[in-house]
Amino acid sequence: MGELTHKATRAAFGKAIELTLKHVEKDREKGLLQLVDLTEKFMGDNFPSESYEGARNLIRDPESKWMQYVNRALDEIHPNVIKQTALNLGFEAAFHGTKTIRAMRETYQCNIPWLILMDPTSACNLHCTGCWAAEYGHKLNLSYEDLDRIITQGKELGIYFYMYTGGEPLVRKADIIKLCEKHYDCEFHAFTNGTLVDDAFCEEMQRVGNLSLSISLEGFEEVNDLRRGVGVYDKVMAAMDKLKSHGLIFGTSICYTSKNIETVTSDEFLDMIIEKGCRFTWYFHYMPVGNEAAVDLLPTKEQREYMYHRVREIRGATGGKPIYAMDFQNDGEFVGGCIAGGRNYCHINANGDVEPCVFIHYSSANIKEVSLLEALKQPLFMAYRDHQPFNNNHLRPCPMLENPEILQEMVEQTGAKSTDLQSPETVEHLCGKCADYACQWKETADKLWEEHPYVHKGYSNYKKK
Repeated sequence: MGELTHKATRAAFGKAIELTLKHVEKDREKGLLQLVDLTEKFMGDNFPSESYEGARNLIRDPESKWMQYVNRALDEIHPNVIKQTALNLGFEAAFHGTKTIRAMRETYQCNIPWLILMDPTSACNLHCTGCWAAEYGHKLNLSYEDLDRIITQGKELGIYFYMYTGGEPLVRKADIIKLCEKHYDCEFHAFTNGTLVDDAFCEEMQRVGNLSLSISLEGFEEVNDLRRGVGVYDKVMAAMDKLKSHGLIFGTSICYTSKNIETVTSDEFLDMIIEKGCRFTWYFHYMPVGNEAAVDLLPTKEQREYMYHRVREIRGATGGKPIYAMDFQNDGEFVGGCIAGGRNYCHINANGDVEPCVFIHYSSANIKEVSLLEALKQPLFMAYRDHQPFNNNHLRPCPMLENPEILQEMVEQTGAKSTDLQSPETVEHLCGKCADYACQWKETADKLWEEHPYVHKGYSNYKKK
C-alpha cells in the first residue's frame, strides 16, 4: 500500500468509525453490524469469513455474555479511546501492519515481530519480592531518542504495537505521552504497578487515546501487599477508579504461582476487578529467572492443569465471567507455540539489549549499537527461527520452561551473553531449575493436547523448512 493510499484509507476508516459510533448511540445493533461490515470491507481475508459471521451472530444476541461485555465497554469507554484503539490496533496493527510484516519476513528471511516490548527504565518506585525486573538494577534507561528510533524503524517493518514494562514505565510517563503523540498511528500499552496513575495522567491518556494499561495485582490486599509493600493495594484500587472514570482501557497483569493461583482466578477476585472496570486480565506463569529465584513458587502440574481449564471457563461463550482472560503459557495452542525471538514479539531491556523474550535474558545485539533489523537477525534470534516450534505440543511451548535443553543449546551455540548486569546467570543454571518441572508437566500436557480438539486446527507463521 503506497503512503498516500495508506493515509487516505486510514482517514476513511476513521470517518467510518466516527459515523458508526454515532449510529451506535441511536441503534446499537445496527451500528455494530455496520462496524463488522466496515471491518470486513477493509480487512478482507486478514480474518477468516467465519470470524465476521460469528461477530454478527454475537451482535444479534443482546442477552449473551459477550454482547453484554461489549455494551458495557461502549457505555463506559471514552469515544476517542474507542476510535484510536480501533484505528491503531485494528487498521494499523492487525491489517496494514500484518500484511507488511509478512512481506518483510520474506524479504529479510528473519523473524519480524508483531509487537515489541521495551523497558523505558529499570527504575521502580517499588521493590517487589521475586520481580525479574529487579535483577537489572535501577540505573538504566532507554532515552526518548532511543525509544523514538526503535518505533520509527519498527513502523518501516510493519510494527505498530508497542508495550512498555520495566522497572516501572510510568516513571517516564511524560516521554510515554510524547511518543503517543508523535506516533499517533501506533497502539501503546504499559505494564504498571499503578501507583503513579493520577488524574492528570488519565486526562492525557484520554486525549491521545492510544495508550492502555495492565496493572499488576497478586491477589487481595494481604497477599498483594506482602509482596509489593504496605498500602500498594489501596493505591491500585484508587488508580482503577480514576482510569474507569476517565473512560480508559485497562486490565490486570497477574503472575500466578503455587501460592496464589486459586485466589487470582476465584469468582470473588474476578468480580472485584470487573466492577473496577477491568476489560481483560493477563495471567503470567511464574518463571524462575535470576540466580536467587525461588523454585518452590513454580505451580505444580495439577495447579497448571487447573489453570488451563479455569482460564477457558472464565472466557467461555457462556458461564465464566465477562472479562477477557489470557494465559501467556497455556494459550500457546492459539498462537502456534512460542511467539518470542521476534516471531511475534521480542523484548528490549533498559540497557538496550534486544532479547528474545521478557523472561529470557540473553542477547548478542544492543539497539544502541545496531539497527532494529540487525538486532532481529542476531544469531540467537535466527536460532529461535530455525527451532520454532520448540515442541509440536503447543502446551509445552517455551524453550526454557518446558524444553530447557533447547534454550541451553541455542545460547551455547550462538554465544549469546547474559544481559543481567547485576548477577549474570548462566544458561545451565537457569535451565537446570526448569528440568524437573518440564519432566513433570510433559505427561499432563501430552494428555491435554491429545484430548483437546484445537490440536487438529493448526496455526502457523513459521518459515518454510
